[in-house]
Amino acid sequence: MLRTVILAASRSTRVERLVATAPFSRDVVRRFVAGAKTDDALRATRELVDDGLAVTLDNLGEDTVTGEQANATRDEYLALLRMLAEATLTPAAEVSVKLSALGQGFDEQLAYHNARAICAAAEAAGTTVTLDMEDHTTTDSTLDILAKLRKDHPSTGAVLQAYLRRTESDCRELAAAGSRVRLCKGAYREPESVAYQSARDVDRSYVRCLNILMSGDGYPMLATHDPRLIAIGEDRARWFDRDPDRFEFQMLYGIRPEEQARLVGEGYTVRTYLPYGDDWYGYLMRRLAERPANLAFFARALVSRK
Repeated sequence: MLRTVILAASRSTRVERLVATAPFSRDVVRRFVAGAKTDDALRATRELVDDGLAVTLDNLGEDTVTGEQANATRDEYLALLRMLAEATLTPAAEVSVKLSALGQGFDEQLAYHNARAICAAAEAAGTTVTLDMEDHTTTDSTLDILAKLRKDHPSTGAVLQAYLRRTESDCRELAAAGSRVRLCKGAYREPESVAYQSARDVDRSYVRCLNILMSGDGYPMLATHDPRLIAIGEDRARWFDRDPDRFEFQMLYGIRPEEQARLVGEGYTVRTYLPYGDDWYGYLMRRLAERPANLAFFARALVSRK
């Protein structure tokens, strides 16, 4: 019921106007989204890099339904990468790309060509690209495109979601030399047939996947805000003799900034996932709708700086 209400609100321009103009809402947006424009993203990136953090930038927008929209998203990433290089923010800043924003939902070949152009621009700028993962129906398509991209751009990264039952197998496939894998819990609402449903089962899967990646030859990127999983990640790094430059932690912009600073102070690489763009309202609402428990997660983040 709550998910239905949130989704309905995400499609309402009236609710969007109310949210956009409410003082509390503006505080929420500023806390979790860099802003609407590329300049906002560059400013926030500079601040994070100056604090010793690495960054991955996400140009918001997932509901791409035309080739024109997909190509516009591609062009925004090309411009962003050029500006990051000109501002000497690479290689500390890379980009995260949703293939659905590049046309995956209606033309997989178009999405591949757009992603390839972004990967080439990232390489020219001295940085990398990570392909975001979305709901389970796109996993095979995303991994197929990843394999094609890595032929020419081997540093292209992938995201795997621990709550999917298939992910341990995917981790084994991708835990190879040169492979970059971001491991997250997963936020989409998925059926029991493909995904673990309880938090305990998801956490256990995360640790099993973490062990596979840490014991492999690739570059694990541990995306979690969970204190227990962070501690396990630190322990597994020691167990598998992983120096701090052979893996990294990742967290969302605005979430647990003090913990991000602590990890940097301990010598770890911490990469902040930095969203920006006009679709900030849709981004926040969809994150809440995908798993309404995220509402409490964001609320706790607003009152906690740890």
